[in-house]
Amino acid sequence: MKSIAIFIYEWKHFIRSPFKIVSIILFVIAAVYGLHNGANLYQDQISEIDNITAEVDKEIAEITSYYDKENPSPEGRSWVDLTLPDWAIWYTKIFHFKKPSPGIVYSVGQTEQYGYYKMLNYMSSPYDSDMTKEISNLERLQIGTLDFAFSLVFLLPLLLIILLHNLRSMEAEQGFLNLIEIQVSSNNIWIFSKVFFYTLVTYLVLILLLFYGATLTNVFTLEFSVFNSMLLYTLVYLMFWTVIYYFIIKNGTSITTNTLKMVGVWLMLTFIIPAAIHQYVTIQHPPNLMTDFIEVSRDKKNDLYDQADITLKQMLIELFPEVSNAKISMDSKQAQRPLNESRAALANDLFKQSIQIIEAKNKVKNDLIRSTFLYNPITFFQNKFNHISRTHYDNYNEYRDEIQTSIDEQNRTMVLESWNDVRVDKKRYLNYYENFSVKTD
Repeated sequence: MKSIAIFIYEWKHFIRSPFKIVSIILFVIAAVYGLHNGANLYQDQISEIDNITAEVDKEIAEITSYYDKENPSPEGRSWVDLTLPDWAIWYTKIFHFKKPSPGIVYSVGQTEQYGYYKMLNYMSSPYDSDMTKEISNLERLQIGTLDFAFSLVFLLPLLLIILLHNLRSMEAEQGFLNLIEIQVSSNNIWIFSKVFFYTLVTYLVLILLLFYGATLTNVFTLEFSVFNSMLLYTLVYLMFWTVIYYFIIKNGTSITTNTLKMVGVWLMLTFIIPAAIHQYVTIQHPPNLMTDFIEVSRDKKNDLYDQADITLKQMLIELFPEVSNAKISMDSKQAQRPLNESRAALANDLFKQSIQIIEAKNKVKNDLIRSTFLYNPITFFQNKFNHISRTHYDNYNEYRDEIQTSIDEQNRTMVLESWNDVRVDKKRYLNYYENFSVKTD
C-alpha cells in the first residue's frame, strides 16, 4: 500500500466522519472570529490616531497664529507668555503613538492592556497612570480575548486530538492491523502517512486562515514579513504537537488510552506547566507595585521643591553643565525664574533613577521566565506570535523608551533656552514641535 493509496483511504474516511468535519468547521469559526477581533482593534486604533492627529494639527495651527500678535498668548490667558521657552514648550501639543502593526490581526497580545497614545510634556513620565494601569509581563497568556493566536495556541491541539485520536488503534481494536501490516512495507510508514495526511489538511486550513487575516488589515502590502513569519511559526507549532501525538499513537493500544494521553499532554503543556511557572516566578519576584516610583512622585519631588536655591543650582550644573556658561548668570537677579522652571528637569531625573530600578527588577523577572521556555513551550510560542505582531511586552517597553526620549529632550531644551534667555517666535515654536515628536519607522 503506497502513501498515495493511504492518503486516498484517509480522505474517504475523513469525509465520512461528521465529527471531524464539524470540529474543523468550529475551529475555523473560532479562528475567523479571532481574526475579526484583531482587525477591528487595528481599525479602531488607526481611526483614533488619525482623529487625534487631525485635532493636534488644528491646535498647532491655532497656537502658531498667536505669534502674529504683539504679545503672544492664548485667548483668555494673558498671563501666558508664549515667547518664553517653558510656556511655548508646555503648549507644544506632542502626542506619541504606538501605531499598531497590521499583524495585530493574528495576535492581540497586550494591545488591550496598554495605552497606545499619550500626550507628552516636560512633566510627563512613561510610568504615568494612563500608561501602567494593566501592563503585563511575559508569563501572562491571553485570558478573555479570543484572537487568532488564542485559537492557534489552545484550540489547535484539541483539533489535532479529534483528528488523530483513533488512528491505528481503531484498526487494532477491529482486528485489521495484521492484514494492514501485510500490505505495507512498514507499520511506522503507514502510521506516519496517516498522521501526515491530517497534518497536511490542518496546515492547509491554517494557510487559508492566514491569507484571510492578511486581507483584513492589508498585511501583504504593509508588512509582508509578518505573514511569512506567521506562516513559518504556525507550521513549527503544528509540527510540535504532531510529533508528540504521533509517538502517542505509535505506541498506543486503544482509542480511549490514546485520547486520554493526548488530553493529558495538552492539559500539562497549555495549563499546568505555565501556571506552575507563573506561581514560581511570582514567589521569586512578587508583582512590582512601583513603590520606588510612588516614593519619588509623593516625597522626593516635594523635597526637591523645598531645597535651597544653592542646592538646586549645584544639582542643575551636574545635570546640565552648559548652564554654568549660559547667558543668565546663576548669581544674577534674573536667575530665579529659569531656576524655578528647571525644577521640572530635576524631577524628571529623579523619576528616571527610580524607573531604572523598576526596569532592572522587571528584566531579572523576564529573564527568569525566558529561561523556562525550554520546558514551557506554549509560553514561548505565545510570545513569539506577539513578537511577530508587535504586541509583545518588549514592544511596549520600546514605546515607553521613546516617550522618555521626548520628555528628556523637552526638559533639556527648556532648561538651556531659559538660561540663555531665548525668545520664542513662530519658527522656533514649530521647530519645538518637530524636534520633540518621536521619529519612528
